[in-house]
Amino acid sequence: MDLVTFFRQNKVLIVAGKGGVGKSTVAATMALASARAGMSALIVDLEGKTAIKTAFGMEGSLDYEEVLLYSSGAGAARARRITPDDALLEYLADHSLKRISKRLVSSGALEVVATAIPGIRDILVLGKIKQLERREMADVIIVDAPATGHAMTFLTSASGLLEAARSGPVRTQAQEVVEFLSDPSRCRVVLVTLPEEMPVAESIETAYQLEDRAGVTLGPVIVNGCLEPLPPADILSEANKKSFLGSLHGPFNFTGSETIKITPSIDLLEGMAQAATFHDHRRMQQAEQRQRLAEELPLPQLHLPYLFRPSSGLNELHALSESLSRGIAGIPDPAGEDADTSDMPGVPGRKATEL
Repeated sequence: MDLVTFFRQNKVLIVAGKGGVGKSTVAATMALASARAGMSALIVDLEGKTAIKTAFGMEGSLDYEEVLLYSSGAGAARARRITPDDALLEYLADHSLKRISKRLVSSGALEVVATAIPGIRDILVLGKIKQLERREMADVIIVDAPATGHAMTFLTSASGLLEAARSGPVRTQAQEVVEFLSDPSRCRVVLVTLPEEMPVAESIETAYQLEDRAGVTLGPVIVNGCLEPLPPADILSEANKKSFLGSLHGPFNFTGSETIKITPSIDLLEGMAQAATFHDHRRMQQAEQRQRLAEELPLPQLHLPYLFRPSSGLNELHALSESLSRGIAGIPDPAGEDADTSDMPGVPGRKATEL
């Protein structure tokens, strides 16, 4: 599947997952990949984190006003933050209640109003995202959702309010949000995990809960931090060690923040062999967790590599974007003439529980 087809399947992609799995970096990676494909992407941040701008080599956190993160040809990636307070003020202004909104701000009662009804804060934010989608503010809107625990509440609050509110603007807003979340042509949730036991277990549980309670369509699972193969551990056998040492002529330098002179030795090579063995062991453990994920959650997987870098920035984001693009290219295109999508994971309308 090509990138444009992948990102045009749904207008909004909600990136969710356990805290610490790299959701914000994945959201930035998806935005960059779509921009490089000539599309316009808008990242919506809900928590005021700095990770999005940092991933693009910028400093600071996002504000309500959009900021340009990256542009190339026809493609561009932008980002903004949406808070319940800002969403409420804009909602009131759009409904000819701007004077009331000003009084709420001046009196300090804005927080009281925004929390008067349980779940209303999430409805306000989702309503704003729905509005951005309807106004076609970008080819694809990528939402950096809260961590899994809050994300569940965030995505199910609308259905809860729909049951509680019998009439009025709150019920209308809740109804529209439920329709938005449950429409696979408009919205899809992309889960992010690490190839480790606890994150995989939580992702599997979250996937089924989201389908059952929020009625959302799930996209591919993005497995972040995957170790890539190294040469076999026996590359530093005794014969190879002697050959390696014999090929070197004196010490050599590693230049980074400072120049470090290293003289090759058997001890150094033994350490390198142990590191390679440990790396291979961890990679096999990760492969087992990815297999478990595939068996218990029948959705396509997209693997992003673990980057051994002291810091992250635009260069690292490009590397992740290229890996994501290669993974997407390996997903069968459901629009293919001969494609049978009746049992294809990730096709809109199909639940993981139905596969």
